[in-house]
Amino acid sequence: MTIRHLKIFIEVAGTGNMSQAAEKLFITQPSVSQAIADIERYYQIRLFERFSKKLFITEAGRELLGYARHIVSLFEEMEAVALNRAEVPFLRVGATVTVGTCVIGPVLERLKALRPETETAVMVDNTRVIEEKLVQSELDVALVEGRIKSGELKVEPVVNDQLVLIAGPDHPFYKRKKVQLAELNGQPFILREKGSGTRELFEERMAAEGYTLREKWVCNNSEAIKKAVMGGQGLSVISTLLVEEEIHQGKLASIPIEGCPLHRKFSLVYHRNKYLTEPLKDFMAVCRKQ
Repeated sequence: MTIRHLKIFIEVAGTGNMSQAAEKLFITQPSVSQAIADIERYYQIRLFERFSKKLFITEAGRELLGYARHIVSLFEEMEAVALNRAEVPFLRVGATVTVGTCVIGPVLERLKALRPETETAVMVDNTRVIEEKLVQSELDVALVEGRIKSGELKVEPVVNDQLVLIAGPDHPFYKRKKVQLAELNGQPFILREKGSGTRELFEERMAAEGYTLREKWVCNNSEAIKKAVMGGQGLSVISTLLVEEEIHQGKLASIPIEGCPLHRKFSLVYHRNKYLTEPLKDFMAVCRKQ
């Protein structure tokens, strides 16, 4: 079993087609077929099923794929170091929208003070997208607000956060000291997109009491959400870190929901098989001190 075998397997899994994988790897289709057959024979498992001329990865293949990606990624890191192509340490960091807006900047500033030579690239998206990128080894580490579902990833809660209900000056709730959860049933909401940890937590709390959210507007941009609420388009639930200034200025009001605390933690997430480089260890240490 060689790195070449694993790279071919990863490409076939990504394209679902041996001919396309061959084109991307600049090799012949029979070479791809032979490599897949070699892996199946070596491990005595079937990697793919064929339906309507398309390949679908099996459960055994999916399990092997996670390891293959990490082995290839680690091999390429080793090659880079050995060939002096990794003179500048590089860290690929994922962050969910709230984290990317409020937390990741100070974290990276502290990391830069510790390791000025380390370069970072940051990807900001919702929890589901970040989770997928970690599983596929396209990110080294992430700081997320939502719940991680993949058993391939290690999750460590590190930063406290709280969601708050917000209303604009023209909304009837603006001057209220508190509201009941039942009063939110049927109210128009400006919501984050599906896959967002913020939306998931609030939807779960509403559903637990038998209520549903009335979705008026879906947006993955926190500034747009705040402006929509200030403009009287509806209510929203958002991290308190994102609205401290607007609440202080009276542009928004934060209204407690009686009997419905919305506490959560931002979590460090990385693959269980990830090799922890020194820059990665320092990034994690900085996050734990936030």
